[in-house]
Amino acid sequence: MLRDRIAESLKDAMKSKDDIGVASMRLIQAALKDRDIAARSKGNMDGISEDEILSMLQSMIKQRRDSIEMYEKGGRPELAEREAQEIDVIEGFLPEQMDDDAVAEVIETTIREMEASTMKDMGRVMGALKERHAGSMDFGKASGLVKAKLSG
Repeated sequence: MLRDRIAESLKDAMKSKDDIGVASMRLIQAALKDRDIAARSKGNMDGISEDEILSMLQSMIKQRRDSIEMYEKGGRPELAEREAQEIDVIEGFLPEQMDDDAVAEVIETTIREMEASTMKDMGRVMGALKERHAGSMDFGKASGLVKAKLSG
């Protein structure tokens, strides 16, 4: 289970005195705890699901990529490097990411299966992609591809 892997990785990082690893794992656990608390207020006492954890990890990576861009523009390469190292740690919990060709193929197949033809269908297509491929694709890029297919 992903939760167990995260907790075990924190212990390993602490034992090996890996500062970046410890900091990254604590950030992941804090975000996970926040989401679990929010889920409990909605009646889900078990916390968020594995798919939601994967989605959370992907959003954490996206945030760090945005930070890297800002740090590089601001002339702070040391902070950009730290964010990149955190991305490496977080990516260790995600399944192997699909390459661009595989993403395009999956999108094409999903659109065909759902008989989607207009932008009104974009939400359904994206929902299906997130359900089927949580953690294995960049949904920011996928969204742009789906939009291009449905509007073209």
